[in-house]
Amino acid sequence: MNVVYETLMSHLPAKRKTTPSGWLSFNAPCCVHNGTGADTRQRAGIINNEQDGTSYHCFNCGYKASWKPGRRITYKMKRLMQWLNIPDDTITKVSLAVLETENIDAQKLVTLPKFQTKELPEGAKPLQEWADYCAMEKTGVDENLFKVFEYLQSRQLYFDDYNFHWSPLPGYRDRLIVPFYSKKQIVGYTCRKVKEGKPKYVSEQQPGYVFNLDAQSNRVYTVVVEGPFDAIAVEGVALLGNEIKEQQALQINSLNTKVIVVPDRDEAGQHILNQAIDLGWGVSMPAWDDDIKDVNEAVQRYGKLYTLHTIVGSAEFSELKIKLGAKKWFNF
Repeated sequence: MNVVYETLMSHLPAKRKTTPSGWLSFNAPCCVHNGTGADTRQRAGIINNEQDGTSYHCFNCGYKASWKPGRRITYKMKRLMQWLNIPDDTITKVSLAVLETENIDAQKLVTLPKFQTKELPEGAKPLQEWADYCAMEKTGVDENLFKVFEYLQSRQLYFDDYNFHWSPLPGYRDRLIVPFYSKKQIVGYTCRKVKEGKPKYVSEQQPGYVFNLDAQSNRVYTVVVEGPFDAIAVEGVALLGNEIKEQQALQINSLNTKVIVVPDRDEAGQHILNQAIDLGWGVSMPAWDDDIKDVNEAVQRYGKLYTLHTIVGSAEFSELKIKLGAKKWFNF
């Protein structure tokens, strides 16, 4: 018997039975996280053998997870452990034990990242402060500040939707500064140019960071998007790129919410969609107009509440339904 199977066994529901084929069945913990009702008919099964390792299969919502000797514990298996209320430190210990037993490189173990505090660009202050302060400047109100507010308005965002900053110093005066927070500390930022020109973004970003993760406490759903303005528009989180990194997935999973990914309508969005399927996350591809490419564009056209309603209402957790919906979403 392996440490993965032993850990799962010690946290399974008390009500369970063994089938003639060797599966141990019990009420599935995964269904409520995958868009179906709670299992009351013992539709989940787990089986173990020395050669093939440990396998889990839910015959209600279709969730699967497995572990084989010589391999690391997968995201899906870790997610199952979290749904069984196995503490995160226990999951980490099991992951380390697997590495030691199977002689796997411990440096490849995915752990929660730690972020260093960072300083914002020189002269940066919250927009609320500039709104009251700039009129008293000797030179009057900087026209670039007006451009920043106009840019926010163009994206149907407001200066109190997030702790946006601005700096009047050269190199930043024509940019909107979006601080990155982790545990209420500034750990980076991105500066978005509000006029024509390149580079569009100037950023300070640490590996594994998930934007707006601090704001996800006590949520039922976590909406995952690519960019920070999309995330702010629907109070979700952003990957700040076109790929779901392992450390990012670990952090999002630790929220213990129903995760819904809204991919952009481009090639990168197709890649993120496939990653979401592998992670067992939901994917939402609402029936928006064909020319809407991302979440913020949807908010600009439909408003925040309707956009959120369509995202949650269109979420699919079935791999087959996601792939069928992708044909229309990506127009292929």
